Amino acid sequence: MRVVFLDDVDGVARAGEIKNVADGYARNFLLPRKLAAAATTSTMQQADKRARALAKEQEKLDEAAQTVAGKLTKSPIIIEAKVGEQGRLFGSVTASDIADAVSAHAGSKLEHRQVMLATPIKEVGTYEVSVILTRNVKAQLTVRVKGEGEEEEAPKAKSRAKAKAAKAADDDEDEEDEKDADEDEDE
Repeated sequence: MRVVFLDDVDGVARAGEIKNVADGYARNFLLPRKLAAAATTSTMQQADKRARALAKEQEKLDEAAQTVAGKLTKSPIIIEAKVGEQGRLFGSVTASDIADAVSAHAGSKLEHRQVMLATPIKEVGTYEVSVILTRNVKAQLTVRVKGEGEEEEAPKAKSRAKAKAAKAADDDEDEEDEKDADEDEDE
């Protein structure tokens, strides 16, 4: 049966498209739910008008989403979580947590389904996460997970200081070992 789609049907068609579908699918699913109508000249004209209106709406949504995407890519989203000694989180940072943080940062509502996170984040660090803002606009944002109470630049400075101290201690031990070796050769 040839039908005109009045509304988007995931995986099948978008509003305004004309397709041939199985008779039973049209009679039992599409037509009773008013997702599609039989393809006549009048329904095709109505669907064309509706498709143009939906396309204009989608363009406006895409423009707004582009500005939000610009905000999101400029600075990282910082999420604080409880952390153990080895840098592993107590629990994890999920798509819902990221969606809440993005909503607070960007000022627009974002659902967890729009965050493309393969597995929950379980360690402190910086991660790249994809976010689908509209069906045409996707953004790649940086999520930084840090421990509660951890200062912004302090961990890097502390780790550098510890590394320098450890290197200095190793150098001192190496010099002492060389002196001992030189003294043993002299004797």
